[in-house]
Amino acid sequence: MSEPFHRLPFSALPERPRLPHAYGDAVAEDLVVESPAFGRVRTRVVTYGPEAALPVLLVHGLMTSSYSWRYLLEPLGSRYRVIAVDLPGCGRSEPVPGRRHSAAALGSFLGALQDRLGIAGCDVVGNSLGGYLCMQRALREPSSFGRVVVVHAPAFPLARLRALHYALRVPGIAAALARLVRRDPLRWAHRNVHYYDETLKSLEEAREYGEPLATKAGAKSFVRNLADALDPAEMSGFVAELERRRDRGQPFPSPLMLVYAREDPMVAPEIGPRLHRLVPAAEFRWLERSSHFAQVDSPGPLAALVAEFLAPTPAGSR
Repeated sequence: MSEPFHRLPFSALPERPRLPHAYGDAVAEDLVVESPAFGRVRTRVVTYGPEAALPVLLVHGLMTSSYSWRYLLEPLGSRYRVIAVDLPGCGRSEPVPGRRHSAAALGSFLGALQDRLGIAGCDVVGNSLGGYLCMQRALREPSSFGRVVVVHAPAFPLARLRALHYALRVPGIAAALARLVRRDPLRWAHRNVHYYDETLKSLEEAREYGEPLATKAGAKSFVRNLADALDPAEMSGFVAELERRRDRGQPFPSPLMLVYAREDPMVAPEIGPRLHRLVPAAEFRWLERSSHFAQVDSPGPLAALVAEFLAPTPAGSR
C-alpha cells in the first residue's frame, strides 16, 4: 500500500485491480425505468446473491457507478440479494442531459426503479451523493425504504458547493467543462476518484468510470449531475427539514446509520458529526484508514457494520 491518498501516475495503473472482486460474476441487465423526472430511461442493474433473499439496494455517488460496490457484493451477497444500480447518465445507464438531475428528480427515479423491480420499502445503502439522495427520498416518501445506511454523504450547502453551482450557471461554463471531461475521460476519472489506498486503482476502473464520459451526451449528463444534484437551495431545504424534525422530537422516517471515514479529501469528515446532530437517534460509526469510498478501502468493516444494522430484530421484523 502507498502513502494514504497518494495518487498513482496514470501510466502506473495495472490493467486489473490488485484485489479480485465479484463484479464480473454478478447478473447484469438493462431495464427500462419510467419516472416523471426522466421519462423512459434504459437502466443498468447489477444483482448478486440468492434470489429468495431479502433485497438491499446500493446507490453510488458522483463520478462512479454500480462498479464502485464491487468489493461489497460478496460479503453482503452471502445473506442478501444485493441490487446495485447505475443512476441516469452514469455507468451503463442511458444519459439524459436534457433533464434536470436534482436530488428530488433522482430520488423519484429510485422510487420508480424500486417499483419496476418490486422492491419498494427495501433496505438501502448509499455512498456519497447516493446517501444524500436516499435521505432526501426518505423524507419525501417515508415508506420508500426500510433501513438506510449512509456512507460519507454530503449534506450541507458549503461555500465551495455554492461556488460550483453558480459557476456552472454562467453561460458557456457547463459546456466548456463537458468538453474538458471528454478530452481525456479515463484520466479525468482517475484524477477525481480518491482512495486511502490508491494502489486499489486500475485501468479497468478508469474505463468503467471514464468511458461513459467519452460521448457528448454522457459528458453533458455528468455535468448536469454535478450542477443539479447538490443544488444549495435544495440542500438548505433538506437541512431545514431535519432541524424541524429534531426540534419537534420527530424521528427520521427510517432507521438510519451514518458511516464516515476520519480522512477524506472529497467530503470533510466533520460533515458526519454535524449530520448526526441533526438526526441524533441515528447510529453513527467512524471507519479508520478509509476514505470517501469506504466500500473500496474498507469493504470488510463496512459490510460488517451494514449486516449488523440490517439484521432483523429478535421478533423477526424490520
